[in-house]
This record gives sequence, structure tokens and C-alpha cells, in this order.
Amino acid sequence: MIASHLPRRRLVAGWDERPLGVGCRPIGGPATNLGRAAGWASGDDDRAVEALLRARDEGATVFDTSDVYGLGHSQRLLGRMLAQVPRGSVRITSTVGAFRGTSVNAYSYLNLHGQVEQSLENLGVESLDVLTLHHTDFGNRDQFLEEARETLEALRDLGRVKAVGMRAPNRLAAGAGTDRSQVGAVRFAFLVQQFDPEVIATPFNPLSQPPDSEAADSEEGEDIFSFARRHGVATMVHEPLGLGLLTGKYAPSTVFGPGDVRSRITAQVLDAVQRGLQPLRDRFGSDPHDLARVALHHCLKRCPESIILAGFTDTQQVVANYQGFQNELSESDYAFIDAAYAALRAELVGIGQLRSREAASMRCVPGPGRPAHVPEER
Repeated sequence: MIASHLPRRRLVAGWDERPLGVGCRPIGGPATNLGRAAGWASGDDDRAVEALLRARDEGATVFDTSDVYGLGHSQRLLGRMLAQVPRGSVRITSTVGAFRGTSVNAYSYLNLHGQVEQSLENLGVESLDVLTLHHTDFGNRDQFLEEARETLEALRDLGRVKAVGMRAPNRLAAGAGTDRSQVGAVRFAFLVQQFDPEVIATPFNPLSQPPDSEAADSEEGEDIFSFARRHGVATMVHEPLGLGLLTGKYAPSTVFGPGDVRSRITAQVLDAVQRGLQPLRDRFGSDPHDLARVALHHCLKRCPESIILAGFTDTQQVVANYQGFQNELSESDYAFIDAAYAALRAELVGIGQLRSREAASMRCVPGPGRPAHVPEER
């Protein structure tokens, strides 16, 4: 079980959950959406379901998926797990909005309602505990915003969705943001007022700009954790292992296949990460499980109010992730970890592969062709 020194954390009001949850993108397999890779490497479905069951046995109570992960395959595998456990023993969160089908906008009534109903069918459940809006694009002049809000209210009234969440970047742009790739603090605050979310999901890993626990009530470059705290909203963290990079298992020669979101990672990044993780290997162990434990410890400490969602594809990874918290790290360990990750972050910023202010996960362009070998993933 997760170590007793890690108390439960709020998911939504009245729901205090285990702090280490499950991210279900890796089990979904490869997928392409809007011309971009949105999935993971192919895996063994039976092993994935076994791993999900083991995660629950180890204490996981929050399982996060999306309609775009494997284009429904992740949800169906999670549904196989849910058929074998009491529904009330877990919380299921799922995103919507990345997949729009033939609709002009993903948040049109027909697409939003249809995708929620399809997700429920895939999962084999009557309701989602949290439905998270994947992005903030409601069309030209927000023409689908009111439609989306009314649809969500109807889904709540019907009991199909219990709570609403929103995704956000790790750090909000000042003001309204300068382009569609940014979400400004003013814009996001407006949307929070419109949808009244109970949880905000954000990418964060040890290479992200550290959250400032002493941040002032300001909109200038505010991180999402301070924003959520000011608005009384809980937070969930996804990609705490940086798409698996921080486990140290990818060699510079590694290539990821079609439909794998990691295909954007360059050989230059892989090489820098391999070198940058060496001090952590020397101190904590060279196995990928050892490095994953360090990264998860770091995220849980740096995001003390957040549910951390860690992905995996097999039972061995589950056991390593959860049982790794039976041994605490010392303050000197954390200081060493902070210094090692800060040095790696600085190197990636220096070679232009990571933004210094919004470094939440590795969003890199694909490098040149490399051998088609993909190790088992997280």
C-alpha cells in the first residue's frame, strides 16, 4: 500500500483520494487524431487489465482516461477492470474535447453529448466521476461556449457526470495570452467562472518550472497551482514521468512508432536526458523503476495538494511505483534531486528543447529516422 505518511488528497469536494492515481494513456495503444500522434506503443491487453487491478489492490482510487487514448481502447480496457471491482471503490475521470469527429467544434452539443455517452458505454458505467474539458477552444468568438455549458449542466442533472474538470498548462500566460497555444490567466479565470470546475488537470514533472507555494495573488505569470488554490479548485497532475523520459529507459537511438505521442521527442533530448539522469542513477539506483520512484517522490512533494497520475503498462511497473513509497526520502535526498533536475532542465532550455517558463512535459519535434525499437513503456 502507499506509505501512511502520504495522506489522502481532495479530488472534488467530499472526495479525498489516494495521492497516486493512474494515468491510462499508455494502455490505449497507438492513435492519430487531427493528424497528430495521440497514443502510445501497442501493448498486451490482458497484462494491462491485470496491471489496473493490481493498482487498485495497491491503493489507487483515481483512474484517468480519455476518449482519444487509443480512440476508445484505453476506456474499454479500463471498463474490463471496472467490471471486476465495486464501482464505488474507484473514481473515474475522463477528458473530452480532443476528438471532434466530423463536427466543426468538439464542444458542439451533438459531439460533446455523443462522446460522453460513448465513453460511458466504453467504460461500462452509468456515470463519470469527473469529466474534464481537454482544451479551451469553443470556436470563433466562443460560439460553442454556451452550448457546451448547457450540455454539461444537462449531463450533471441526468447524473451522467458528477463533476466537471478543466485542463490547463502548468503556467498561465499573463493577461489573455498572445496566441492559441497559450491560455492567459484572464481567459482561464473567465472560463472557470463559466463552468465552475471542481478540479483542474495540468501536466507537471520534475523538469517543469517548480510551483511557487508562496506565490502572491497575481495574474502575472501565475502557475496553475497558485491559480487553483486562489479559486478553491483541486488539481490533478498528469505526465509526472515526462512521457517516460525520466525513467531513463530510452536510448538516443530509440524511435517511437506511428501514433505514439513520444514520436515528437528528438534524439538530442534523449541524449541530454540520459546524461542528466546519471547523478540520480549513482545515488538511487540505475533501474528505470528507481528513477521512476525518484520522479514520483519529487512530484508528490512539489505538488502537495495534487493527485498525481502515473501511467504504466504492466504489473511490474505498478508494484514498483506504489511500493516505492514505503521508504521515505530525506531532505538531503530531495535537495540532491532538485539540483540534478534543475541542471537537466537548464541544459534542455539551453539547447532550445524546453521552455524555461512553461516546461511541463517534453513537447519536441521528431528527430531523424532511428531504429524501430521501442522498449516497454510507462
